[in-house]
Amino acid sequence: MARVKHRATRSRGSIRKSVRLSGAEATSASAGPSSDSGGQARGNAADAPGSSAARQRQRKPYRHRPGTVALREIRQFQKSYKLLIPAAPFIRTVREISTFFAPGVTRWAAEALVALQEAAEDYLVHLFEDAMLCAIHARRVTLMQKDWALARRLGGKGRPR
Repeated sequence: MARVKHRATRSRGSIRKSVRLSGAEATSASAGPSSDSGGQARGNAADAPGSSAARQRQRKPYRHRPGTVALREIRQFQKSYKLLIPAAPFIRTVREISTFFAPGVTRWAAEALVALQEAAEDYLVHLFEDAMLCAIHARRVTLMQKDWALARRLGGKGRPR
């Protein structure tokens, strides 16, 4: 005997109930739970929380595999040339450090601040690269403090001696 797919049957209790009731009773039953008929108005079977229609409406958002979005962001940042550190907090930090070491210096040219920010970001990016290479050499994916220390000790290009 061949297998036959059984189709799901919908509950038609609410439809039959409204057909059996007459005139005023039908309108009061369809009015909702606050009606005086005492009967509970049932919603459609597809509106039930466990039904397949309700599950289709509440689809989970698509999730990428771990690392996919990170690699996409890395490629995006490598293509861009804009500065990544926000300008205002960086300028505040520069002014705070400069007043600590040289209280007489109170004015900075805008070009000097931009050049300083570009140099700082370049140094940090290269330090990140070297520290990540140290972590990969240790057969780890996670960047740790000891990787930073080793990358700074080994130096490389652009490190003041």
